[in-house]
Amino acid sequence: MDQQDFISIKINKQKRIALVAHDNRKKDLIQWVEINKDKLKMHFLCGTGTTAKLISETVKLPVKAFKSGPLGGDQQIGARIAEEEIDFLIFFWDPLEAQPHDPDVKALLRIAVLYDIPVANNWSTADFLLTSPLMEEEYERKVIDFSKRIHREIK
Repeated sequence: MDQQDFISIKINKQKRIALVAHDNRKKDLIQWVEINKDKLKMHFLCGTGTTAKLISETVKLPVKAFKSGPLGGDQQIGARIAEEEIDFLIFFWDPLEAQPHDPDVKALLRIAVLYDIPVANNWSTADFLLTSPLMEEEYERKVIDFSKRIHREIK
């Protein structure tokens, strides 16, 4: 790929991490945050409504709360990713139960991929990401500049 097809976006040493979980996975995410509290307290945390509130109350970490996922919280987080205000997504989703806001969930995951942010959808991946040496340093994301690609393909 041509390097001109990419825009570099810096992720600072202090990451801005969104924490999201479906109802059947909230306990798992809270437990994961509790285990990783010392590492996570070094970063800025946010999350969808109930998840953010439960983490704040249970683990005693500050978590900026957006709306509940079904009420637009997934879309708020997606917008923050597009605005380069969220660097990282930990989303413990329930693969066995249909969600009333599945289109919002799919849109959130699409935005995360489009803007090249690290995403963990389960405990193991979250562990691997959080323990990566890259968590302790700045990092340059490579976001595809689709407008350049589209313009070049039209010619």
